Amino acid sequence: MQITNNLLGAGLSAYQGGQQRVEQAASSIASANAPVLGNSQAVTEITEQLIQLKVGEHSAKAGARMIQSADEVLGTLIDTQA
Repeated sequence: MQITNNLLGAGLSAYQGGQQRVEQAASSIASANAPVLGNSQAVTEITEQLIQLKVGEHSAKAGARMIQSADEVLGTLIDTQA
């Protein structure tokens, strides 16, 4: 059961971290001014936030998969005990 708890905790932590990253990136993108032609700094900033958005998405997906795996392991352990 200890393994399952650790896996659930790690999965939840990864999911929450990904969710926070997505929220921060989305907020930065929403508050940014539309880039003006020739303003490469604004384009760079929005591009960086889009990258952070995808990183957050992948982190959340990985966390969800870890939670799913922990659920499956717990189900198997319960079936074995019964």
